Amino acid sequence: MNFPGGFPIDLILFGLIAAFLILRLRSILGRRIGFEGRGQTASPVRPAGRANAGRPEAPVIEGRAEPPPARPARPMPDPAGPIGTTLRMMRDIDRGFDPTRFLDTAETSFRTIVSAFAAGDRVTLRGMLTDETYRAFETAIAARETASETQRTEIKEVTVASIQDAELHEKIGEITVRFVSDQINLTLGRDNQPKAGTDAVTEIADLWTFERDLALRDPVWRLAAARSA
Repeated sequence: MNFPGGFPIDLILFGLIAAFLILRLRSILGRRIGFEGRGQTASPVRPAGRANAGRPEAPVIEGRAEPPPARPARPMPDPAGPIGTTLRMMRDIDRGFDPTRFLDTAETSFRTIVSAFAAGDRVTLRGMLTDETYRAFETAIAARETASETQRTEIKEVTVASIQDAELHEKIGEITVRFVSDQINLTLGRDNQPKAGTDAVTEIADLWTFERDLALRDPVWRLAAARSA
């Protein structure tokens, strides 16, 4: 069938049918599921098997979170006992005093003083020890230097930090703490050969007494005495 002028009407009908089919296919195939093109919002739904279509699988690394290192055991004295009563009297003088916080500070001081003594760091020790204790530490450091010896000390872990005693002399507070720690202690001689101690980890128990004038603003508890437990 032809229009006037000879143009075939069949071609027009076929063209209209083809255009309809193209539009219908685009309406179906044009729907995207998953991530849209750049700059568009991603669909929150991904059908199975289509999430990574056309892209390489990302490597999956399996692992487990390591638990944080355990804090040392810190049993507190009975509040109604003699030590607990003395600690409460210290708090009456210094309202900011807290036994639990004190133990945190005491452990930090323990680690710092042990390391400073091994390194011969007199400046650090001077501000953390009482005068009498500092003189004892300085004498030991000087003797080590005279003998050309070096000290290697490494605290691996503090397993116990507990208050063993507390005394109050007017405004002067004294608290004795028991530290149990795993350490490496080794003294090297002039020839850099081991002279005392061992490079193996050893458990060491110490009793350290800290002292402070609770009426002063100075918050530092200074080491007043140290001995083996």
